[in-house]
Amino acid sequence: MNTKLTLTIEKQIIERAKQYAKEKNRSLSDIIANYLKLITEKPEKDIDDELHPLISSLKGSIKDSGIKDYKKELQKRSSSKYLK
Repeated sequence: MNTKLTLTIEKQIIERAKQYAKEKNRSLSDIIANYLKLITEKPEKDIDDELHPLISSLKGSIKDSGIKDYKKELQKRSSSKYLK
């Protein structure tokens, strides 16, 4: 059963949302209804529940090195080690 809902939203947001809905060939009501359904559904089982307790206890124990490009970092370290 569908029920009418009145929302107060900035005009620019509504215009952009209508354009988005048009591009996706969907109604704005459908998009909003699906979004509300998504955020109000019961969350899926937490991944920590599936992990072995020993593995779960190790989670977060390794610090992030901040290295994003490992190949470049490896090449830099190898060249400084062997090309001195």
